[in-house]
Amino acid sequence: IRVAFVDTFGRIHDDLRLSITDRCNLRCAYCMPEEPAWYPHGAILTFEEIARVAQVAIAEGVGKLRVTGGEPLVRRDVTTLIGSLAALPGLTDLSLTTNGVLLEPLAEGLARAGLRRVNVSLDTLDRDRFARMSGRDRLPQVLRGLAAAASAGLGPIKINAVLLRGENEEEAVDLVRFGRDHGYEVRFIEFMPLENDRSWDLGRVVGGAAVLRSIAAVWPVVPDHAGDRHAPASRFLFEDGKGAVGFINSVTAPFCAACTRIRLTSDGK
Repeated sequence: IRVAFVDTFGRIHDDLRLSITDRCNLRCAYCMPEEPAWYPHGAILTFEEIARVAQVAIAEGVGKLRVTGGEPLVRRDVTTLIGSLAALPGLTDLSLTTNGVLLEPLAEGLARAGLRRVNVSLDTLDRDRFARMSGRDRLPQVLRGLAAAASAGLGPIKINAVLLRGENEEEAVDLVRFGRDHGYEVRFIEFMPLENDRSWDLGRVVGGAAVLRSIAAVWPVVPDHAGDRHAPASRFLFEDGKGAVGFINSVTAPFCAACTRIRLTSDGK
């Protein structure tokens, strides 16, 4: 295998994130402003261009592809792109990150097209809080989307949750219990300074170490030493054998030195 994606820090990038749109059907306060300025349609890469970049990347040593956005499922005919990517020789993993709102009607088609697994963003199980945090009342759709993904075999399913101090930090245990009950692995992502609306505040960051302590007090855990050492998530296995929980502590414990991810933006950068 030829490895071309080595940066000036000596990091080998073998995992390509493909942002296929900048648009989203939610307005999560920590992610984007209520009235974002979208790219014009002509500025977004075509499916053929995305597949071509992926093909070249795989030939140069990339093995994993993850389709992202914005919200990738708002892109029309996304299953067509998934089919094109799944057919690329040399691909070892094809996944998708979604907010889950549109997942229920698309899950079966995505699986048939060759998608292997999904990550679903879900910060709260409270409907009113979900509407407040995301700007849209869509929690029932997300929960149905998770169930549809599981039924379609798009697993292992991971739930990405951002905890904000003063908003939903007390839901950590409830989210993990939900994941354990349904066979989903919950990963807590620290509130990062994306600066989309200048709203980031260190005081609102809920550190992963504190979340781990609260969860371990209910269900004892042990570190997953067999996991991918280059993965951004620190993973812990439940001692009772019922799954795992992960932590992406990008603020309190940056992992940039070991990062193997590279991203293609929706406008081709």
